[in-house]
Amino acid sequence: MKYLHAFSRLLLVVAIILAAAVFDPKTISEPAASPVDKANEDLSRYEYPSIKKIRWHGHFVRPQDSLERLFGKDWIAIARFNRTDRRHVYPGMTIKVPENIKDVIHYTPMPARYEKAEAHAKYILLDITEQWIGAYEHGSLVFSMPAATGMEGHLTPLGMFRITAYHRNHTSSLYKTATGTQQYPMDYALLFHVDKEKVLYWIHARDLPGRPASHGCVGLSDENMQLRTYGVPEKPVINDAKRLYTWTIGDALFAMDDGKHQELATTVPLEIFGDLPNKLPQSRQ
Repeated sequence: MKYLHAFSRLLLVVAIILAAAVFDPKTISEPAASPVDKANEDLSRYEYPSIKKIRWHGHFVRPQDSLERLFGKDWIAIARFNRTDRRHVYPGMTIKVPENIKDVIHYTPMPARYEKAEAHAKYILLDITEQWIGAYEHGSLVFSMPAATGMEGHLTPLGMFRITAYHRNHTSSLYKTATGTQQYPMDYALLFHVDKEKVLYWIHARDLPGRPASHGCVGLSDENMQLRTYGVPEKPVINDAKRLYTWTIGDALFAMDDGKHQELATTVPLEIFGDLPNKLPQSRQ
């Protein structure tokens, strides 16, 4: 009996040790962000009204994971669903993954028809709550894409504006890249507002972290700019900023574009509405 009690105590100690190892949050907890990730990035915490009818779960990104390895040819759809890019999907963070990939292949939160845009040959609609922008021709949506708008304390202005100028090789005069070695590139920039302090607001190329992140401008994905600035991704695929830029100014002006600041003779209306997306206090389980 004495040996049986000793053996039972040994089993209990082993069970406690194994339990501690199994529930070590640094190794397997999900879908919360890893405690060793200083950014504490968890994209499953951002609520967007349009995804309420889409079944999804949080995926804790492991060292061997990448969007291409996880989703193959459908990686772009997952990146867009998360409002992010390949550079911002890294071990220790969490992304949203749909239960059925078909639910997000053609995903867009923008309405296919928009009545206020019907009278305009071109009309841009930006939904802050959805972090998404759409291009309309006579009221019909022709394409749309995720965006990164102003964060808390640096909100993107709301209301009706017009694209009045364009600058393909624009660079920020206020902000530098994360490394601090150069001014932040703002390729394919479209000017839509100048405030009372003479601060200029642009739609422009940037990296997308999956949440509001700018100082008031509107950022669209541009992997070519990221490769030039950060060295990744090795093979750029997405260039949403160029697509909106080219559509806005037109093929003729784009063909003559010398990369310098130019005024736009035929301005394009831009409507911006909505509040910042709700951020949950912890991951959805």
